[in-house]
Amino acid sequence: MRRLLQRVGLGPRPGELDAAATAGFDATLAALTTPSRAPDAGVVATPPPSFPPPPPVPGKNDLAARRALLAQEATQSRQLAIWWLDRMAAVEQPFPERLTWFWHGHFATSAQKVRFATLMYEQNAAQRRLGGGDFRALAQAMIVDPAMLIWLDGAGNTAAHPNENLAREFMELFTLGVGDYTETDVRQAARALTGWGVNVAAGTSAAEPRRHDPGPETVLGATGAFDAASLVDVLLARPASPRFVAGRVWTRFVSDTPPDAATLDALTTAYGPGHDVTALLRAAVGTPAFRDPASVLVRQPVDWLVGALRALRLPASKLPAAALQGGLTGLGQVPFHPPNVGGWPAGASWLTTAAALARVKFAQALVTAGDITPVADAPVGGRVEATAALLGLPDLTARTRSALAPLAGNPPELVAAALASPENAVSA
Repeated sequence: MRRLLQRVGLGPRPGELDAAATAGFDATLAALTTPSRAPDAGVVATPPPSFPPPPPVPGKNDLAARRALLAQEATQSRQLAIWWLDRMAAVEQPFPERLTWFWHGHFATSAQKVRFATLMYEQNAAQRRLGGGDFRALAQAMIVDPAMLIWLDGAGNTAAHPNENLAREFMELFTLGVGDYTETDVRQAARALTGWGVNVAAGTSAAEPRRHDPGPETVLGATGAFDAASLVDVLLARPASPRFVAGRVWTRFVSDTPPDAATLDALTTAYGPGHDVTALLRAAVGTPAFRDPASVLVRQPVDWLVGALRALRLPASKLPAAALQGGLTGLGQVPFHPPNVGGWPAGASWLTTAAALARVKFAQALVTAGDITPVADAPVGGRVEATAALLGLPDLTARTRSALAPLAGNPPELVAAALASPENAVSA
């Protein structure tokens, strides 16, 4: 149940783990992954920031104006990240945010190159709106998404000067994986994607026929006068595509050990001709591997942070700005700033000595601002258990328990140490 709330949700808030255990695994999974028509109080309480239209780009010689514009863009990017963390910490229905975070890492796009927070927000909203349904609709939206077009040079891809970057990454990283296409397929797919432009002020993209190569193209054995939407159809029709998508879901939600052939077949069957992401995820979480004690996943820094925010009933915006930005930077994961088009790594790469020290420092800032009343109000002899319950920790090892026990007289230090503990660094 703890694993379910951490991986399919965003981590349990006080009392939610006990309630889920009472309801049972199947009922909790169904409740998590079934959209509710009721307004989410957390969404209502965290409206997205409103950004003014981007100003005209200053001339090359107006250095002061260019510096001011870059500073404004950086500020807006930070505001957008804080808003999303606040939203993830506040929502009553965490599954849409969990999927949005997953897709942000899959269709990884960075504000460092896109620059405009309005475009990053619109991509984020599209991933939230489409991320739990038909992967075909999501992929068709992402291939012409304004932020994506800037990020992967799609807005400069014309019949006269074709650019292969978007076509290549869409095959390799987003829909098929390595090895199911040739360089000729990339070149032909790039032709199909020519002619798209971005209107930054309006936050939109549009096809420009005079810049588009009319084709025909031959991609993966299919020939036609393809456009962006029909190219996605060609890619998703390949047998490798459902297996690739299922594998990505598996490694992020279940285990970093690949599924066996029979399990992969079952997952792709659940995904089906409707490319149903939620059905795929439910099937993955319903496998014996999800319940296997050995299927431990290292928590990414934002997963770790959001779990702490929810447990401590703390909006990210209530943290000192320097502590929040420094903590995320120190841990190596800032929303809207993935390191490259491949997204953030998974697994033990997050378990470095430097990351452990950063978690300790960040945990102290979180505890200073958050609500640790359930621990402070507990008898001294029961505070270690109260801390584990507050944070939704599994059974503590003897080593961790012996490290925490001397801190029972100081609840802030106790909770901070538990936040930085090995048990809280993984989803076990």
